[in-house]
Amino acid sequence: MHMRKKKWARPELAACSWYTEDGEGRRGRWRAFFARPEQPLHLEMGCGKGVSTAAMAADQPGVNFVAADLSADVLGCARRNAAALCGEQPGNLLLLQTDICFIGHVFAPEDGAERIYISFCNPWTEHPKHAKRRLTHPRQLMQYRSFLRPEGEIWFKTDDDTLFQDSLVYLDLCGFEIVYLTHDLHASGFSPNYVSEHEEKFAAQGVPIKFAIFRMRVPGPQMDPTRYRLTPGVRAEALKRLDRDQDRREDLKTHKYRNNAE
Repeated sequence: MHMRKKKWARPELAACSWYTEDGEGRRGRWRAFFARPEQPLHLEMGCGKGVSTAAMAADQPGVNFVAADLSADVLGCARRNAAALCGEQPGNLLLLQTDICFIGHVFAPEDGAERIYISFCNPWTEHPKHAKRRLTHPRQLMQYRSFLRPEGEIWFKTDDDTLFQDSLVYLDLCGFEIVYLTHDLHASGFSPNYVSEHEEKFAAQGVPIKFAIFRMRVPGPQMDPTRYRLTPGVRAEALKRLDRDQDRREDLKTHKYRNNAE
């Protein structure tokens, strides 16, 4: 989403000790920039104005967060929102201005993130060739794999049905398994759910929020998923298989529950 330029944002960010443009200079050393480096590291790809980011950081002081976005204007808003909830010197939050398309240049295996959040990214549905710009495209997911810890997670939210369905296939291709999935987050009762500005707007319009948690499988895919063409027929077959796999997982959970109850 385009935002009007905010003249105050860049001066405020320049004076902010927990903001950086030098992501590449911190590659492999991100944990050292937190007050408590030993804490779990969670990354947010496209934090926007940081409404949900600030809530997460305030509610989870035992987790370190790096919130990334390309726009200094939205990061200026994120800084103000975070300062309002977490104070002017939060010890567990860093803001990063970077192009997420090249995030592999910013985070290294040594950083070992436990979780990545991707919320309401641009769906890029106007033309098929634009799909490679998605933050859930295999080009991106294989970068995330390089610095996620084994069994690290991706938490993904969107209002867009096409992006959600395509992303299910992308993540499966890249060696991620579904841990949790709902096509209507606000009706599901899932908690905790930190609501962003976009989520609040879409929910108010009655648009169901799609949400899923994926866990990284080890080892990774045996083929190169970045060369995979998501044609309509292939997409449909993959989604059918994922539905069958999900049904089997639910049946297995029910079977285990009944055996334990007995």
